[in-house]
Amino acid sequence: MDTAQTPLAVAESRLLLPAGLDASQLDRMFGTLLGPGIDFGDLYFQHSRRESWSMEDGIVKDGAHSIEQGVGVRAISGEKTGFAYSDDINGDALLEAARSARAIARDGDSRAPRALAVGQGRSLYPAHDPVDALGSAAKVEALQRIDRMLRAADPRVQQVMVGLMGGVDTVLVARSDGVLGGDVRPLVRLNVQVIVAQDGRRESGYAGHGGRYTYEELLGEGRPEATAREALRQALVNLEAIDAPAGNMPVVLGSGWPGVLLHEAVGHGLEGDFNRKGTSTYAGRMGQRVAAPGVTIVDDGTLASRRGSLDIDDEGTPTQCTTLIEDGVLTGYMQDTLNARLMGVPATGNGRRESFAHMVMPRMTNTYMLAGTRTREEMIRSVKKGLYAVNFGGGQVDITSGKYVFSATEAYLIEDGRITAPVKGATLIGNGPETMQRVTMVGDDLALDEGVGTCGKDGQSVPVGVGQPSLLVSQITVGGTRA
Repeated sequence: MDTAQTPLAVAESRLLLPAGLDASQLDRMFGTLLGPGIDFGDLYFQHSRRESWSMEDGIVKDGAHSIEQGVGVRAISGEKTGFAYSDDINGDALLEAARSARAIARDGDSRAPRALAVGQGRSLYPAHDPVDALGSAAKVEALQRIDRMLRAADPRVQQVMVGLMGGVDTVLVARSDGVLGGDVRPLVRLNVQVIVAQDGRRESGYAGHGGRYTYEELLGEGRPEATAREALRQALVNLEAIDAPAGNMPVVLGSGWPGVLLHEAVGHGLEGDFNRKGTSTYAGRMGQRVAAPGVTIVDDGTLASRRGSLDIDDEGTPTQCTTLIEDGVLTGYMQDTLNARLMGVPATGNGRRESFAHMVMPRMTNTYMLAGTRTREEMIRSVKKGLYAVNFGGGQVDITSGKYVFSATEAYLIEDGRITAPVKGATLIGNGPETMQRVTMVGDDLALDEGVGTCGKDGQSVPVGVGQPSLLVSQITVGGTRA
């Protein structure tokens, strides 16, 4: 792929030219899509190339490579959406999909399409394909090197599992309001899981890193070794962990990945569709206090090379940094074009979809809390008996009520202002808005996650980023195995 070309030029050459299409023909497609009763329409072309490697105990267990392409066609009439897609990109398939989408959404005001013009995007990552930039032998050797390093590091290591994933999505968006945009989105990721054993007890640790850059960056500068050491460190900590206490107590949340709790317990409730429909606990509360003073939360799709960043969203709208909660007050929602139009507000560049075969919906990009002025040490010293939660695994949230449950994969007791024993089996149970109201200290150590987040919503998965500084929450219900 020629990285000197613009993302739009790459998208046109990869998606349109092989099908004998060009921008002028797309204009004609809108003549079919925008029949009587259709307010808005768009075409979303996508070519995806992905690979994955998995190694267990020094042996490659799986290697996969896939290529997929297609086009999704959408017609909107009022609140109704008609959607059709084809995995064949050609003029006939486009016309058939356009007719199908138009037939689903019929009532509304007929609007003539505007001539297509290039939208204003940015360049947060290079327009390249990481898959071919590094040979298969080099990828396998990198995974084997991690396996050898971990086995030599500690005799308690019983099993090592390493995964490498990479790919590139090339997308082109054409809209009936005249927007034409393209993007080339590389994405790479490395995962390491270690199982250790001692005195008949087995525990595991996990770490990973990734982003929108090359394999050379992913596997260079000692980063794989650092990730492997982190996975081993967590596993060894878990070997020493005692049963977690249960009850209501103050909790210090670590910086970085613990922002996944923020993502689930608060972020989803600030997406436009839930608020337009009145199903979110935050619906109708714009301008009201929803968190403690000092709590400022943003969604920022403009961070260079981050996993959740996009030059343009999946509707061709440039991404931006949207302030959702400022100093504890609700100031914004994340919007795609449909929900923004129906709510009478601007789109925020949060229209996302898993692929051309999926519907657009408002989704997060990189969602995080801004730093405060307190130190983690201050927070720990202020707690007589509580929990320090450093890493989280799975969790779930009820958007309507804001209730959440999260499991901590690394946590420690806080006793008399000091971090003491590691604990296992701790779950945090609470309500997102209530938890945000109970934040009493915001740390000065803002960190983003290492680039491994994937968000699910209505059956669709998209890459995201999370982050936060250390936080002291005055009270959270901790589910444990001892009183």
